[in-house]
Amino acid sequence: MARPTPLSGFPEWRPDGRIVEQHILDTLRRTFELHGFAGIETRAVEPLDQLLRKGETSKEVYVLRRLQEGADDGGADARGDQLGLHFDLTVPFARYVLENAGHLAFPFRRYQIQKVWRGERPQDGRFREFVQADIDVVGAGELPYHYEVELPLVMAEALGELQAIGVPPVRILVNNRKVAEGFYRGLGLSDVDAVLRSIDKLDKVGPDVVVQLLEAEAGATRTQAMACLELAAVSGPDTSVIQRVRDLASAYQVTSELLEVGLVELEALITAAAVRAPGVVVADLKIARGLDYYTGSVYETVLVGHEQLGSICSGGRYDTLASDGTTTYPGVGLSIGVSRLVSRLLNADLVRASRSVPTAVVVAVTTEEGRAESDAIAAALRARGIPAEVAPAAAKFGKQIKFADRRGVPFVWFPATTESTRADGTVVPAQPDQVKDIRSGDQVAADRASWMPPAADLWPTVSAVNP
Repeated sequence: MARPTPLSGFPEWRPDGRIVEQHILDTLRRTFELHGFAGIETRAVEPLDQLLRKGETSKEVYVLRRLQEGADDGGADARGDQLGLHFDLTVPFARYVLENAGHLAFPFRRYQIQKVWRGERPQDGRFREFVQADIDVVGAGELPYHYEVELPLVMAEALGELQAIGVPPVRILVNNRKVAEGFYRGLGLSDVDAVLRSIDKLDKVGPDVVVQLLEAEAGATRTQAMACLELAAVSGPDTSVIQRVRDLASAYQVTSELLEVGLVELEALITAAAVRAPGVVVADLKIARGLDYYTGSVYETVLVGHEQLGSICSGGRYDTLASDGTTTYPGVGLSIGVSRLVSRLLNADLVRASRSVPTAVVVAVTTEEGRAESDAIAAALRARGIPAEVAPAAAKFGKQIKFADRRGVPFVWFPATTESTRADGTVVPAQPDQVKDIRSGDQVAADRASWMPPAADLWPTVSAVNP
């Protein structure tokens, strides 16, 4: 059989890389739960018309079709009858809220960690199948603004916890759609979505191209386009940005109640962040977020020193994504691209697992006839929470030690022996169970009922390569 060719855009980590990913997921889950978020999981598929109704394009959605020969599609060519793999976790969550509203306590705080699928061109940090970790708070009828302040600070805490293992510090860039919309409408631009889509491309295509897009797609004059770029250039870590926006609005004779509401909200977020996450949250007025459903605060997060990777965590406020016709369920949330983060950590050799397997102890096998004793030792160690496995063969002890060493296992356990006599008549005294630290070479007698490895060796650890 020919060697298979990897599928581009579908990452598969080796065991040590999977340990890094699992450590990150465990850290995120623990932080989310500390803040009262309940874990859920939704199905992998949604009706295609639901997936496409909030700004995504059909080329980004993987559509499911029946593969069974002779299966009747039953008119599945109609968009409403087709199913697609979800491209994010927000749209499925909105549907989940509607279906379960009678059983949920609002405001409902949820976290969700699952794979998603997106049909885009694979490149550094961009995949067709990847893991996301989301947190959202959803209200029934209304959702106070303070949640727009809380959510990015929870993410700042979660990502800050990962710095202990070598993840670079993060910077959370924040804006408010009300600021942008109020300013654009005050300039006389009515197609706000077209302006936002153009501004959202600023880092990718540069200001000259964005000006052309604003003129061609949003109907902006050159003066209006330049004003939009001036707003996008405003950024800073403190509330001085608020006055800069007001000065800019005054210079262009922009008056807007919506703009003022957005500035008050943005100021509240920056003020709170300066206390709880100083230096992490930065106001950046070019952050637009391309999806149509955002209505208030929007967030994007970059790794400091790795900004070229793009955003690893993004989200915002949405007011109309979930509605049953009687009640609207507004929400705010953020999503971490876990696979994007892990790929950068592994490819740049920033973070490393201490070993590639959970095993802390390999129990040696003296003879195949004595394997049952080695199995009993391993079982006794596991019963006390020590990850252990038995050597695959009763080879020379040197080979069994090499077997453990190749996989990074720190200890080898040698079963007790009874007194024996060699062919030359030499008596070999009995030996108790012994355990060897194969890194240092130290070997000591050990009792399977009480011996414990050092805490740092009990399970694989993840740490910075160059702390």
